[in-house]
Amino acid sequence: MAKRIVLFSTKGGAGRTLIATNLAVSLAKEQGKKVCLVDLDLQGIGDMARMLDLNPQKAMVDLINFLKEKPQEFHKEDFLIHSTIGLDFISGVLRPQQSPHLGRSDINEVFNLLDKDYDFIVTDAGNSFNEIFLSTLNEANLILLIVTPDILSLYQIKWALDTLQFLHFPLNMIKLVLNRAESASSISWQEIKANFPIDIIARFPSEGKAVGLAVNRGIPVVIDSPHTKFAQAIVKCSAQLSTDDSLFIERQDVVEFESIAKTPLDPTTALWEKEGLTESLTKPSAVEKVDELILLKSRIHKRLIDELDIKRLDLRVFSDIKRTKELKEKARIMVVNLLAEESGTFITSAEMRKQLVDDIVSEALGLGPLEPLLADPGITDIMVNNKNEVYIEKHGKIERTNKKFVSNEQVKTIIERIIAPLGRRIDESVPMVDARLTDGSRVNAVIPPLALTGPTLTIRKFRQEKLNVKNLIELKALDTNMAEFVKACVWSRQNIIVSGGTGSGKTTVLNALSEFIPANERIITIEDAAELKLQQEHWVRLESRPPNIEGKGAIAIRDLFRNTLRMRPDRIIIGECRGIETLDMLQAMNTGHDGSMTTIHANSTHDVMVRLDSMILMAGIELPLRAIHEMIVSAVDMIIHTARLSDGSRRITQITEIAGMKDDLHVDLRDVFAFKQKGIDSNNNVIGDYQATGYIPSFVEEIKIKGIPLSDTIFKPRKE
Repeated sequence: MAKRIVLFSTKGGAGRTLIATNLAVSLAKEQGKKVCLVDLDLQGIGDMARMLDLNPQKAMVDLINFLKEKPQEFHKEDFLIHSTIGLDFISGVLRPQQSPHLGRSDINEVFNLLDKDYDFIVTDAGNSFNEIFLSTLNEANLILLIVTPDILSLYQIKWALDTLQFLHFPLNMIKLVLNRAESASSISWQEIKANFPIDIIARFPSEGKAVGLAVNRGIPVVIDSPHTKFAQAIVKCSAQLSTDDSLFIERQDVVEFESIAKTPLDPTTALWEKEGLTESLTKPSAVEKVDELILLKSRIHKRLIDELDIKRLDLRVFSDIKRTKELKEKARIMVVNLLAEESGTFITSAEMRKQLVDDIVSEALGLGPLEPLLADPGITDIMVNNKNEVYIEKHGKIERTNKKFVSNEQVKTIIERIIAPLGRRIDESVPMVDARLTDGSRVNAVIPPLALTGPTLTIRKFRQEKLNVKNLIELKALDTNMAEFVKACVWSRQNIIVSGGTGSGKTTVLNALSEFIPANERIITIEDAAELKLQQEHWVRLESRPPNIEGKGAIAIRDLFRNTLRMRPDRIIIGECRGIETLDMLQAMNTGHDGSMTTIHANSTHDVMVRLDSMILMAGIELPLRAIHEMIVSAVDMIIHTARLSDGSRRITQITEIAGMKDDLHVDLRDVFAFKQKGIDSNNNVIGDYQATGYIPSFVEEIKIKGIPLSDTIFKPRKE
C-alpha cells in the first residue's frame, strides 16, 4: 500500500510545485522508492510537467473516461509517463476546459488504481479550496502545508488549519514545510513553531539562482544542483519520509456502521448480528459482542468530558444559544484530533468523519443518539426505554431503531440537559417529570427507582406545519361531506368534544376545526402542554404550571379555567380535559359560552360518556348519574372521534350527536357519519370509506336559521 503525501499551500508562489517535484524525485532516486507524482493543481496546469521536461498527451480525465467506456481494454500504464529519472507521472487535466469533467469519485478511483504499484504517491493539490482539492486531501496519509516565513503566511496558516479542522482533518496528519526559511527579514522558524499546534517537518533555504536555472532547463534541482543547500534539505526530508512511519496516519475506510449509516433507522441486518450489536431472537443466550466503533466513541467521549470538565458544567449554559454554540465548536475541534489519536487512523470518508464528530459532540453536549431522530420530520414520537432500547413512531407505526446510549447514566444526563433550562429537576426525590421544550414538544421522563430497567424518556414532537381541514381531506382523515358538516357546526357555535386514544390525532383535528372560528371572536385556549396552533389574531394562550422544586406554585387547568371566565372569552378551548376541570367546562358550556371545544381520551364516542361521568365524580360533587347525564346533554352538542388504524393512518371514525336522554340513565347518541373498514390491501393499508348514516342532527334547522349553508344531501347514505 502506497504512502500518500499531499502538498498544498494557501497562496501561489510559495514553492509548492517545486518542492513536490523535487521531493518525489529524491524519494525515487536517492531513497530507491517506487514513486508516482500526481499533478492536481488545476490553477497551474502543466507547471509540474515542465519542471520535469515532460510532454503528457493523456491525463487523469482520459484514464477515467477510457475505464468507463472500455474497461476490458484498460491498462493504466498507457496513461502514465515513465520518466527517465525514475518516477511515473500523471496530471489531472491537460487543459482548463477538462477540469469540469474531473469528479470527486474519480480522484478516489485513480488513487486506488495506483495504490498497490508504488511506495509513495506524491500529489500537488494546489492552493484553491474546491471539491477536487478536498477529495485529494481525503486520499492522504500525510498533508504537507507549504508556507513562507512572512506575516501574511502566518495568518493564512491559522485560516488553513481552522478550515481543515472544520472539515474534520486531525492535526496529527498535517505538517508544516517552511520554504525560503533563511530569507532576510523573515520570521524565524522558532516563532512559527511556537504559534501553531503542528510540527515543522522541513525547512528549505532560499536559493533563487540554482532553482531558476533548474526550472528553465526542465531538470529537478536535486539532479541539476545536488550540492546546493536546497537539494540537500530535500534529500534529508525524503530520507525522513522513507524511514519514519510515525509521520503517516493509517487510512481506514469505514462502512456500514450503525451510528454513521445514511439510513440509521433501517431494521437490524445480518451485519448487526455478526457484529453482536443485537441479541438474536433465536439465540437469546448468545453473548453480545462490543462493536469497535462504539468502544472508540466511548473512549473519545470520556476524554472529551474530562478535558472540557463537562461534569462540573452548569447545565444552565445549554439555555444560552450563543454559549452552547461556542462550546460545541470548541468540542468539535477537540473531537477531530481525539478521533485520530484514539483510533490511530484517518477515516477516509469526509461524510463519515463529520457524522462521527457530530455523534460524539451530540453525546457529550447535545442529546446524543436522539439528535437525528429529533431532526427527522417524519418521526412523531421518540421512546427511550433504557440505554439499549430506543423506539420511534414514524408514519403512524412504532419501530425499534438501532440507536443506543453509552450507558444509563448518559440517558439520565440527557434528561437533565433537556429539563434543566426549563427550571425543572429530576432525582431520587423527584423521579418523574413532565415538561415542554421550547419548540412545543412534550417530554416525560421517569428514572429509578420508579423505572426498573433504567431511565425512560418519551418525547412527543411538536408538529411544525399547520394542518387545516383541506390537508386532512388529502390525508383521507375525513371526506368533504364531513368537512362541510363540521364547518357548519363550528360556525353555528356548537359545543364539540374531540375524543380518541393516545396519538390518534385529537389535537390535530382540534387545530383544524379552529380555522372555522370567525376572526372577530376572542379565543382563549387552556392547555397542560401548549400544542394548539390557531390562525386567528385575537387569541390568548394559557398554560398550566407544575409545582416547583419545593412542591409549591402549581397552577392547574381548573384554576386557569375559572380565571378565563373573567377574561370576556367568546370561545374557550381546553386542550384536554382529564380531571375535575371537566365539571367547570360543562357548566361554562351551559351558561352562555357556546362554541367551546375540548379533547378527551376515549376509545369511542360511547366511551366518552363513561369518561365524563368518572371525571365529574372526581370533583367530589355528589350528583346522581341522571343529573350528570342531563348536564352533559345540555352542554355538549357533538362528539368527533379519532382513531389510529392498524396501518398507522389517523382518521375521524365517528361524528356523533348527543341527541338527548334515551331514558332515565342513558344518553341518546346518534352517529351522523362513520368510517367503515372493509379490509386490508396487499401493503397492509386499511381499505374503507366514510358513510353517512342517514340521521339528520337535531340542530341542523338551527344552523340554517342562522344563515349558514348546509345541504341535507350530505346526510343521505351512499348507495352500495
